[in-house]
Amino acid sequence: MAEEVRRARPHQRLTDDGRRMREVLTYSRRGSRFTPTQAAAWEAHQDQWVIPEQAVDDPGFTWSAWFGREAPLIIEIGPGIGEATAALAATRPDHDVLALEVWRPGVANGLGRVADAGVTNVRFCSVDAVWSLEHLVPEGTLAGLWTFFPDPWPKKRHHKRRLVNSAFAHLAAVRLRTGATWRLATDWADYAAQMEEVLNAEPLLDGGVTPRWDERPVTRFERKGLAAGRPITDLAYTRRQGGSGRPRV
Repeated sequence: MAEEVRRARPHQRLTDDGRRMREVLTYSRRGSRFTPTQAAAWEAHQDQWVIPEQAVDDPGFTWSAWFGREAPLIIEIGPGIGEATAALAATRPDHDVLALEVWRPGVANGLGRVADAGVTNVRFCSVDAVWSLEHLVPEGTLAGLWTFFPDPWPKKRHHKRRLVNSAFAHLAAVRLRTGATWRLATDWADYAAQMEEVLNAEPLLDGGVTPRWDERPVTRFERKGLAAGRPITDLAYTRRQGGSGRPRV
């Protein structure tokens, strides 16, 4: 992976005449203003637990170097304010947990929660998750993947921006090691149906809708969904034995 010629990261791609390229991304970069509590957490912990975006441009970049050890890696995409991150990492001290989150106040909040939980096996990074899995995670290495309450992009014209589509499902499946599980949750019924349809069609994965994962704490996003009367759907898909990481045709 380190010798690969990497495609430019999102927000860095330019047209031939030097203008920034418009891209279809699964997120929008929201405001970066901190509350006093978030600012204090950022000041106290970002040097130790936040991987700078520019660090991934180093040809010799590895996640393990930033964790300071070799350990099975779990990635959480879009942890929000870090509620699940801190709770789940605390019960997995023998794993490294990489939280990919582009919203800086959420990262700052997550830093505080991780510190309060007394865990040291979490790192945060704000590089695009799809790009990161494609370029920075070798095939067959992920010990787990968590995607809880990803942006539902509820308007039909925005559905193309949803993270869970067939291309990403295959990318994620190829990065998971055999027997590793991708856990998802959403409070949007049509997105849950899309997730199930897409993931059922991925030949490297086995799984489906499951009872609520009891290890996952009730987060702010889940509470908002429940308050609005939306049902919560949990899904779990495991990388099956065998199969090919070659792109499908």
